[in-house]
Amino acid sequence: MLRSLLISAALLASGFAAAETPMTAEEFDAYSRGKTFYYGSMGQPYGVEEYFDGRRVRWSFLDGECADGYWYESDGMICFEYHADPDPGPQCWTFFKGTRGLVAQFEGDPEQTTLYEVENAGEPMICPGPEVGV
Repeated sequence: MLRSLLISAALLASGFAAAETPMTAEEFDAYSRGKTFYYGSMGQPYGVEEYFDGRRVRWSFLDGECADGYWYESDGMICFEYHADPDPGPQCWTFFKGTRGLVAQFEGDPEQTTLYEVENAGEPMICPGPEVGV
């Protein structure tokens, strides 16, 4: 699956064209709620996030560890805060609806990290946690 994510990320990254208008919180919620998206950046897998009712989320960097959190709108950006984050504070992104899915720019700056929706998993995340079976 990781190999297919790498290939998909490389192919899709070049084909994304972001709309010029950022998504509103309502648009983002309607698009993401109840779904699980894999994200890529610069042709590489980046992470996966599951979106729940009530603007709750679960994030993983694809390492088996998951962080629960929530999102909210602030100054036109979608900001995430995670309960297990060692560096607490919001991580704010500007989301656009691209031709092939979401495009997210960190802090709304195209020079920063840009993520692309690579795949809608269609199923919940699996979060076995750190050092399972040790």
